[in-house]
Amino acid sequence: MSNPLQSAFKNYKIILALFIGLSISGYMIYRAFSEVKIIKVEHNSGNLKWVDGNHNNHVDLNDLSDFKKVKTGNYQKQTLRTTLQEVTWSKTAVLWIFVAILFTVGRDLFYMIRIRLLTKKKLTWKSSFFVIMLWEFASALSPGVVGGAAVAMFILNRETIPMGKATAIVIVTAFMDNLFYIVMIPLVFVFLRNTEVFNINGDTSVALTLWFWGGFTIILLVCTFLYVSLFWRPKLAGEVLLLLFSLPFIKRWKFVAREWGKDIEIAAKQFKNESSGFWWKVFGSTVASWLSRYLVINALLQAFISLSVIDHVHVLAKQLILWLFMLVSPTPGGSGIAEYAFGELLSDFTSSAMLLVALAILWRLISYFPYLVIGSILLPVWLRKNR
Repeated sequence: MSNPLQSAFKNYKIILALFIGLSISGYMIYRAFSEVKIIKVEHNSGNLKWVDGNHNNHVDLNDLSDFKKVKTGNYQKQTLRTTLQEVTWSKTAVLWIFVAILFTVGRDLFYMIRIRLLTKKKLTWKSSFFVIMLWEFASALSPGVVGGAAVAMFILNRETIPMGKATAIVIVTAFMDNLFYIVMIPLVFVFLRNTEVFNINGDTSVALTLWFWGGFTIILLVCTFLYVSLFWRPKLAGEVLLLLFSLPFIKRWKFVAREWGKDIEIAAKQFKNESSGFWWKVFGSTVASWLSRYLVINALLQAFISLSVIDHVHVLAKQLILWLFMLVSPTPGGSGIAEYAFGELLSDFTSSAMLLVALAILWRLISYFPYLVIGSILLPVWLRKNR
């Protein structure tokens, strides 16, 4: 059976992920700097006037022929360069960007706390750091729909955690992550109406609404399956593994799946006997990690846009939809899809499309690309250490 770590971290995959991520971000930066938009201004402070050049009796802000240059007008051109020049880089803005970076660090710190809890502190802080960074690295290299969980069990196994126990730990983390989502959705709709969450450019998107609730239903079903596998019927996960390893191209390794199933059952029974306090700590670290992940965007928006408390709740709600976009993305780490969805979903908070493009790029620079760099550096060191 080929080594899944070698398969997941092949050089060409790292280079391909870097190429795709950098290419998409580079294209977005190029398009943002070269794109020209027309915006409406007050008090005749602009230098363009609407003249209906295309004769459709409608103001087309994306059609330059619809406007004429004048000394004083109600419209003007806007580019990313002019947008950035208008941004006030105050101490407050810099502070909020620093806060966004701290939230990124907090996201992984709470993941480390969770993995130490689940391994009964068998992993040291140093080992936990390597595990989480490589886990994030695998996620950054994988399409959103695949994620890094499939590789995580082998990373844990290299850290002397038995394979069945490692698989059970990954199942627990998946269960907790899905449980967070299921708990958060009802809380969001306590504060916001359905139309506020699914509003895109002033209109409620029916397709987006149906797609979101369909995705939520799937996550609920997955969460239920994981719960049953962990706490009601530990043999279920082993049975599913045996079913998967009955496929012709992996059938010869069915004996491995049988041993994993036994280990998973033992680990699941151990988890079942844990106290409620243990599970509250695990779920608490999960909530803290996911909120830290989401609050990165809140902090970046606050750096350049003044948001109220309800606005921040609204941003968090939009991010639940954004996360679903990234989850089904076919590109590594959701590259391209994430940036596009960022601009579309958060357009309610600023009329400047250029500023949203700049914020989307800054968000990915803080929350995505560092894992590619850190993972590329740590992987050779970790492989030598755990040879």
